[in-house]
Amino acid sequence: MKDLSYPLILLFFMLRTILSGQNVVSTVDGLLYLDGTPVSISIEEGKIIDIKPLPDSRPRPQVFVAPGLIDIQINGYLGVDFTGEQLNLEGMRSATRALWKEGVTTYLPTVITAGHERLYKNFAILAQAMEDDEIGPSIPGFHLEGPYISPVAGFRGAHLEKYIRAPDWKEFTAYQQAAKGGIKLLTLAPEAEGAMPFIHRLIKDNIVVSLGHHNGSAAEIKQATFAGASLSTHLGNGCANEINRHNNPIWPQLSEDGLSISIIADGFHLTRDEVRSFYKAKGVDKTILVSDALDLAGLEPGEYVRGERTVVLTPNVIKFPAENVLAGAASPIRLCVGNMMAFTQCSLAEAIRMASTNPAALMQLEDRGLLKTGKRADLVLFTLEEGEMVVHQTIVSGKVVYRK
Repeated sequence: MKDLSYPLILLFFMLRTILSGQNVVSTVDGLLYLDGTPVSISIEEGKIIDIKPLPDSRPRPQVFVAPGLIDIQINGYLGVDFTGEQLNLEGMRSATRALWKEGVTTYLPTVITAGHERLYKNFAILAQAMEDDEIGPSIPGFHLEGPYISPVAGFRGAHLEKYIRAPDWKEFTAYQQAAKGGIKLLTLAPEAEGAMPFIHRLIKDNIVVSLGHHNGSAAEIKQATFAGASLSTHLGNGCANEINRHNNPIWPQLSEDGLSISIIADGFHLTRDEVRSFYKAKGVDKTILVSDALDLAGLEPGEYVRGERTVVLTPNVIKFPAENVLAGAASPIRLCVGNMMAFTQCSLAEAIRMASTNPAALMQLEDRGLLKTGKRADLVLFTLEEGEMVVHQTIVSGKVVYRK
């Protein structure tokens, strides 16, 4: 006689989910991303309460299970621009739901260089999103990339020169008030006038400082790191097309032990050899994967007008022809996971570490980024198909927010 206990238990939980009207789960089975071991993860009140080997009596899972992906640099998604003049709460909900489909359980909406009123207004809207019952659990804070960056062509990338300015604490405080304290990461140029005292004040307020879109000297980079900067934003990008082979901002950032790096491993922002070299220099502990996706990611290729810029969306990347630079990525971070494995021969465990555990640690998100008892039940279930991470299910705080 067949043992019907497991099917009956499964049916019970399915019926409970339907009756409650919520996609709450209490058990998740999968192949542990660390070593492929079949495991069963028990969840209670949105947290992981146990992880144990899957009994032989249960069907062997066909999907991997890993902590949800964490993207600390994403400028928009599926038509929603976090710096755009049309930003609203419903757009934030739409973008977040779309990111759940890509396995992203946590992200920092990234606002780039713009005029004062736009930044103030959009941070107020992002604060609403952070407090929203549905999507707030996925938005622990925001990333301000600029406006305190280099105005020099190439190093400023696709940021509009007319809005670039020197660090201003009074101005930043206004943005932080609008954001209700939500600005957790700021990218600036270390050579900007007043950058060092500005960094000191940011660190005092527990804000992570990253160096990006800059042409800082080795001395300025070292000084900024000593002041508390701990990250290099999308290293190798936000950089002029032609630089001095000896004296440029890349080498000192790679050699500076106090700096971790974020990289865009979409296969277009950096070459395979650049990714391999950066990874070998910094190692798995100090490398973070980011998408740097723009709002055009997920849309049809073509020419788009975004604010005061005309950009071109290709199937793989977004270009800003007027400045002959890339304007952002068109790929979600899950594709960077597969590319990282292909480019560097790192393991799945190491790639997930760079896309979840490391960014969580950098941003002091102590409740996520690992599959561990007591952590928030943020999970992604996926397969690897021809080297690509294909998401089957995404869970945030024990609730299924996406199912393929």
